Amino acid sequence: MKSDIEIAQSVTLKPIKEIVAPFGISEDDLDFYGKYKAKLSFEKIKAVEANTKGNLILVTAINPTPAGEGKSTMSIGLADALNQLGQKTMLALREPSLGPVMGIKGGAAGGGYAQVLPMEDINLHFTGDMHAITTANNALAALIDNHLQQGNDLQIDPRRIIWKRVLDLNDRALRHVTVGLGGPLNGVPREDGFDITVASEIMAILCLARDLADLKERLASIVFAYDMNRQPLYVRDLKVEGALALLLKDALKPNLVQTISGTPAFVHGGPFANIAHGCNSVLATSTALGLADYTVTEAGFGADLGAEKFLDIKVPQLPKAPDAIVIVATIRALKMHGGLAKADLAMEDCQALKRGFANLERHVANMRQYGVPVVVAINEFAADTQAEIATLKELCQAIDVPVELASVWANGAEGGLELAQTVVDVIEQHQAHYKRLYQDTQSIEEKIAAIVSRIYGGSNYQLSAKAKQQLKQFQAFGWDHLPVCMAKTQYSFSDNPSLLGAPTDFEVTIREFVPKTGAGFLVALTGDVMTMPGLPKRPAALDMDVTEQGVAVGLF
Repeated sequence: MKSDIEIAQSVTLKPIKEIVAPFGISEDDLDFYGKYKAKLSFEKIKAVEANTKGNLILVTAINPTPAGEGKSTMSIGLADALNQLGQKTMLALREPSLGPVMGIKGGAAGGGYAQVLPMEDINLHFTGDMHAITTANNALAALIDNHLQQGNDLQIDPRRIIWKRVLDLNDRALRHVTVGLGGPLNGVPREDGFDITVASEIMAILCLARDLADLKERLASIVFAYDMNRQPLYVRDLKVEGALALLLKDALKPNLVQTISGTPAFVHGGPFANIAHGCNSVLATSTALGLADYTVTEAGFGADLGAEKFLDIKVPQLPKAPDAIVIVATIRALKMHGGLAKADLAMEDCQALKRGFANLERHVANMRQYGVPVVVAINEFAADTQAEIATLKELCQAIDVPVELASVWANGAEGGLELAQTVVDVIEQHQAHYKRLYQDTQSIEEKIAAIVSRIYGGSNYQLSAKAKQQLKQFQAFGWDHLPVCMAKTQYSFSDNPSLLGAPTDFEVTIREFVPKTGAGFLVALTGDVMTMPGLPKRPAALDMDVTEQGVAVGLF
């Protein structure tokens, strides 16, 4: 069996200008990064802004397991299949982070015969967006420390600087550091730390900004510290939002690439869904809606994280809500949620499947709360038995949700035709009536309660003493109108990663809040979730190499 990279390298790519020409994009609309990658100009984005009337399909998933779900792969295969059915379709996906690429999770370019290409470039440095975000973030950090050094006119309290430096790699040694050591010439000593780049507020801002003016305003609205009177200090107080926007001006333009089947794909932005909002950029999604009849996009991790944030945080920034939601699952993963060990997944076990179906059933019910029709996509594996497939179809039929098997990893577009046709039928026959889970006017506590009870299935939530004090401050600062971005383990509905399936009667503990006023939300940190991951015992980087001809090997 060929690996993903071997499949990708066997494909003869077309110049990107040929891929996008049928969608009304000319060569003059593109800023080229070689023959196969380009950024779309702001002029073209503006030109299609008023025509964002295409259908939007959101792809999400059950809670992930080590058995795998294949959400990105399914998104790509679905878009390819829609095009094969004659539906004018584009993709809008996130960029991979080098942390997971070099670590254990892998990239975000899909797999098998459902990939975006060139996968080596996309999974590594791509068009430099991640580096631009890292640079802008760390430029702000340097400017803050320089302000301290040069007299501290803003009366920044060094103990209450909340802006961290970032790096787009998993590096646990940098979670907590001390800067400014070595005497007066080297700055003011203080505790600091690093987040992974994709968890940074600048990444979130890039993905939510509508244009350069909005980008600059959001950058200016970042709270980076508190002064000696415990009042918030904003980037506009430092007067450096223009410099940060300058560093990000090219990164804000969406990237265009292609799938193996020749579907145009915007791959832009990459916030993690367990510690950020987990969606590609508003610009990419909105522009695709203006260029295509169908846009397929995804939200990170399970529907309790990425899809909830897509629907409650991103959709209010979009010209329209999804017309359908596709929830991806595998029989293998559902059996794990039903209590089966990973080593036993090849064995037929319909009882474990029935138990694990509770996880999928809750996700379906959760998404239906938003007034959007749902379709279940089963990512097919060779070990799936006919009895298990029949059982799963019966379970889906019992809750009246359409379900289709798809084999897009092995068969590309051909493996997703039935799924694509079902999604089209659902959109044509069932109009979506989107409604948010909560309103901006509700209190922070009411928003948290809605997420915990109606999405997670929890009985209650608890706030640490620090979190309680922060809530009082946020209300005083006028931040209580902002949506809540829950930072939680992806493996469970709860904040305990070992509680699989569909647990009930649990409490979620919020240890602290982090204001992201530029992005426009408040992050609630739960459990042991980390904003700077660590590498596993055996990182994926150990398998990677490059030949003398410059060809990448071992990249999945």
